[in-house]
Amino acid sequence: MIRAAIAASLALVLAACATTPVSPALATHPEAKSFTVTPDAMADVDAALARAAADDKRVLLVMGANWCHDSRALAGWLETPRFAALVAERYELVFVNVGLPQSGDGHNLDVAERFGLEGFPGTPALLVLTADGNLVNADTAQSWRNAASRSEDAIFAELTELADAAITP
Repeated sequence: MIRAAIAASLALVLAACATTPVSPALATHPEAKSFTVTPDAMADVDAALARAAADDKRVLLVMGANWCHDSRALAGWLETPRFAALVAERYELVFVNVGLPQSGDGHNLDVAERFGLEGFPGTPALLVLTADGNLVNADTAQSWRNAASRSEDAIFAELTELADAAITP
């Protein structure tokens, strides 16, 4: 009887320790960690602007953080073949790590301010810039805090549209 109780307890403990892998079919988006801290984020942006001017492209500036689920989701989408092809054709991509601005531990917020974003309510922010540094999507740049909830097609459609969009006030 005691052996049976011990065996049953051991079986429960082992069952609790077992992990079941998440089915790829259940994943709604890929995730990446692309928000490395660089010595000079502003120089990274300037280099992307110079490449964009030379190649007649726009800059896709993603300001996020590795701790942020939505930032990792957006970065993950941008690494997929479908998005990588769009980015290669139409954009110069640059990631800027902003730390944790909501708690006062923000980094590189001067990059956002340079392009007219005041405050930083959440991550990520996605800025589309012309090669001369004009912000194309001032009205939507800070609306990407739900990137993990957006569909692949919706993100792709918006990035495609922004590649040619006129500058919004």
